[in-house]
Amino acid sequence: MKKYLVTGGSGFIGTNVVDEFLKQGFSVLNLDRSKPVKDQHLPYWKEVDILDYPNLEAEIVKFAPDVILHLAAVTDLNGKNLDYYNANIKGTQNIVDIAAKLPSLKKVLFTSSMYVCKPGYIPKNYDDYWPHTPYGESKVKGELIVKAIHDPRYRWVIIRPTSIWGPWFNIPYIDFFNVVYHGKYFDFGKTCTKTYGYIENTVFQIQKLIANDDVHLKTFYLGDYPPIQISQWANEISIEMGKGEIRRVPFFLMRMASLVGDALTRIKIKFPITSFRLTNMTTDNILPLDELYALTGPVPVSQLEGVKKTLKWLVEYKGFKIKGG
Repeated sequence: MKKYLVTGGSGFIGTNVVDEFLKQGFSVLNLDRSKPVKDQHLPYWKEVDILDYPNLEAEIVKFAPDVILHLAAVTDLNGKNLDYYNANIKGTQNIVDIAAKLPSLKKVLFTSSMYVCKPGYIPKNYDDYWPHTPYGESKVKGELIVKAIHDPRYRWVIIRPTSIWGPWFNIPYIDFFNVVYHGKYFDFGKTCTKTYGYIENTVFQIQKLIANDDVHLKTFYLGDYPPIQISQWANEISIEMGKGEIRRVPFFLMRMASLVGDALTRIKIKFPITSFRLTNMTTDNILPLDELYALTGPVPVSQLEGVKKTLKWLVEYKGFKIKGG
C-alpha cells in the first residue's frame, strides 16, 4: 500500500486531496496545525505545525511516506512582511531537510503559488519572478529553496495552483459565489479573463504528476483550459442558482463603489468591492498550461459540471437556498 503524506491537509485543496487518496485506498497522513473540516478525516490527522521541526521530523520519519504533497502554508494576503509568511519559507526548508532523511521517499510535490508573479505578468520561464506582495515573495523564496536541493534521491515537482474553486473552498473564491448569490455582482463591461481551476480537476492533475515517473525538477501551473471570462462565469452561476442573468452597470459606478469600499475597509467594515478587488477583476491573468496538459490530458469535469457540484455543496454546507437545489 502506498503511503501518502500531506502537509496542510485540513485546508481547501488538502481536504479534497485527502478525500481522493482515501478513496483510492492509500495510507494517508495529514500533518496540519488545524483540525480537519471533515470528521471522517480525523483518524488520519496529526496536529503538527510545519515550523515545529522536532515534531514534524518525528511524525514524518515514523510514517516513512512514499510521496509527500507539501501544501501547508500561510496563504492570505494580510501580511505586511516576510516574517508573517515564515511558514512558507522555513516550513519548506524543513520539508526539504526531512525529505533527505527518508530512504523510501519517491516523490515530493512542493506547492507554490501563481503569485510568484503579479497578476497580468506572464513569466518568460519558471525562473522569471515578479511578486507584488510579501506572500508572493515568500513563495518565490520557497521555490528557490527547492531548486537549490543538491542531488536528491527522490523526484520533486513544484506546482503553482491558479485560482482554484469548488467544494470546501473559502476566502477569496467563495466570496465570488456569495456576491452572485446575493445579486451584488454586476457586468460592467471591463471584466477580465483568467485561468481558474475546478478543485476535482486540480486533484486529478496532482495525481497525474505524482504517477508520472518522468516528471522531475519541473514546475507546473495547475488550472483548467480554456480560461474563464469572469462575467460570463458569474452569469452561468446566477442562472444555475435560478436567479436569472446578472445585471449590467456602467464602469464608473463600479469605480465609485470601490472607492467607498476602500473607505469602509479602513474602518474595518467589509464591503463587496474595493479598488484592490476591482483591479483584480479587470486584469487578465491567463497562465500557461500547455506543458501540464501534455502530461495529464484533458480535465474530467467541465466548468458547468463544477458549478453544479459547487452549488450542491453550498446548499448542503452553507445554507444556500437554490431553486431545485
